[in-house]
Amino acid sequence: MGKLLLGIIFGGLAVFAYQRAQHPDPVPAAQTREAEELPVEKEEPQFRCDGRVHCSEMRSCDEAEFFLAHCPGVKMDGDRDGIPCEDKC
Repeated sequence: MGKLLLGIIFGGLAVFAYQRAQHPDPVPAAQTREAEELPVEKEEPQFRCDGRVHCSEMRSCDEAEFFLAHCPGVKMDGDRDGIPCEDKC
C-alpha cells in the first residue's frame, strides 16, 4: 500500500513537471510593459572618467555630478553630502 501511494505521488509530480515544461506561465503584463519602455539602444554616457579629480578641472556642474557618482578617487565633495563643487554649483 505504501509503495502504491509513493508511486502515485511521484507519478503526479512527474506529470506536473512535464506539463509546466511544455506550457510555462506567460510573462506577467507588468514585465512586458517594462521591457517595451526600455530603449533598444544604450546611450553613450556624455562624460567619462579620465583622471580628473578636482572641481577646478570640471567644465560644468553636470560633469562634476557624473564624476562624483561614477569615478573613483575624486575630491569634489569635502563635506560628503553628495553634492560636488558646492561653491561653483
